[in-house]
Amino acid sequence: MFFVAAGLSSYTAIAQTPAQLIHSAESLRINENYKAGLVQGRLAVNTALKLKDFTTATRGYVVLANIYANMQEFPLLKKMSDSAMVTAKQAHGSSAIAYGYYAQAFLYKSIDNAELSMKYGQMALKELAKTPDHYILAKIYYLLYALNTRWNNVPNINRYARLATENALLTQDYNLLGNCYTALSISADYNYNASKSIGQRDSILFFLKKVEEIYEQHPKEIAAKTYGIACINIADYYLKNFAETDKDAKASAIQYANKAQEVMKDAPNGEEIIASGLGILSEYAMREKNFPMAESYLMQAYSMMQAQEIPYYYTLVNVVSSLSRLYEQTGNDSMALKFQKKVTEYNGKLFDQKQALNAQKLEIQYEAEKKNNEVILLRQKEKYNQVQRYLYIGISIISLLGLIFMFRAYHFRLRYSLQREKQLHLEKQEAELQTKLDKEEQLRLRAEQQLLETQQQQLQKEMMANVLQLEHKKQVFSQIKEKLNDSQELNINRIWNEELLLDNDFNDAKMHIQQVHPDFFGLLNEKAQQKLTPLDLKLCAYLHLQMDTKKIASILHIEPKSVRMSRYRIKQKLGLGKEDDLNIFLQKLG
Repeated sequence: MFFVAAGLSSYTAIAQTPAQLIHSAESLRINENYKAGLVQGRLAVNTALKLKDFTTATRGYVVLANIYANMQEFPLLKKMSDSAMVTAKQAHGSSAIAYGYYAQAFLYKSIDNAELSMKYGQMALKELAKTPDHYILAKIYYLLYALNTRWNNVPNINRYARLATENALLTQDYNLLGNCYTALSISADYNYNASKSIGQRDSILFFLKKVEEIYEQHPKEIAAKTYGIACINIADYYLKNFAETDKDAKASAIQYANKAQEVMKDAPNGEEIIASGLGILSEYAMREKNFPMAESYLMQAYSMMQAQEIPYYYTLVNVVSSLSRLYEQTGNDSMALKFQKKVTEYNGKLFDQKQALNAQKLEIQYEAEKKNNEVILLRQKEKYNQVQRYLYIGISIISLLGLIFMFRAYHFRLRYSLQREKQLHLEKQEAELQTKLDKEEQLRLRAEQQLLETQQQQLQKEMMANVLQLEHKKQVFSQIKEKLNDSQELNINRIWNEELLLDNDFNDAKMHIQQVHPDFFGLLNEKAQQKLTPLDLKLCAYLHLQMDTKKIASILHIEPKSVRMSRYRIKQKLGLGKEDDLNIFLQKLG
């Protein structure tokens, strides 16, 4: 069985109003004059847009989308479908929106995305619930019927074929009605295959005869291809469902196979239907063992299909398969092998053709889904921003309402933001940011550590300076005691005792230094090869504080020469060479 997309009435004269131009474009489309149909359709859209008649412009885009689908120009089909949706939104009417959704459903059906096609079809029906438009309703139901034939969903096939026909009967579109009756015949065929009921079998022929009645009553308003397909289906009905001995069935089948050829003789792109008719005639010839006649029919079909600029490889495969089978039955093995090779060749070309079309479909589907996702994300983002504004207002009034809106916002972000490509990009950015923060944190900790070390060194130096100052005071008071011992003994003793209380001896001072710089004197003693005297330790402390020789001599009340000698003696005790700098050694040690 065959079925084709529904069409509008045929008009021969070019009209000037947008609606009439659309009718003219659709008439050219169903008669497969696509070039002229595109001219009329574009003119209709441009005229409607100038008049700001967005509903009619949407219908024009739908016709253009149908034409590009028939031409298998999928990128342009998508462009027209998207334009229909955009223009429909400008119309602000349920009917226009339904046309826009139908355009999207038709796009996704053409690129084999049945799920989205079904979704947009249902959305279109919802728009028409209050303001029905029987023409577009019939188109939508017919599309849903076609989708369900892919899944062999018999209940839905029956339902949508019936609804499509009921709405088509309320229009003046006889080509659309003819297609709907063909759909009902296919629906009856599904039912007959399941039940083997004679009533269902007779229903197949009943609905196909309805198409013939329409063609006889309105020959100029139904496409030749629509009637040609009905004739082939009637011939196929007699071929499959009646015994070989049934002469009446045979006569009827041959009659309608010939009628299909006659109807499509001057019609554009009628080769496939003509070849199908010749194939049915060859089957009857083979049943009668009239192999030359069967060969003649099949070779005629083969020559005609080969002559096409873009052959119908599916039909070609059927024709050469029949020829191979014919020659095998007649014992002509070489010809059977030749046409069997042709079967393989055309199957390969059919596969390549399908692959090329599938590649286009997948590309368009990817672009469509990407754009839809972007639109959904933008729409949801706008909605989220609005909800967020309401949320901020609601928080100050009712905390519960604020929590509800926050949950919705979170749910939206979780559902629509975590797309794979964007997620990977965000994770990469977060990783880079975290690395940067880690580096900055390390630099901050290092700076703080350096600052603490600097402060500690400063405290160490201040502490050592204070201790050495105490030592210096001790020496000063000791000298005062020596000079005044004879004349003022009691007073000098009192001063001396007070100074001793301030700083008992150098060992106590060393203990205070070690509290701030615990390792200094210990490391000195460890490094020393000979025991260091308290004076040696004191001198090392002065040198660590970076005092020069004169200042140290003044503090210790000794000659600078003695300081230099002490430095030399300390270097020997520490095991330093002549070239080694004692000051640098003490600084590193500190």
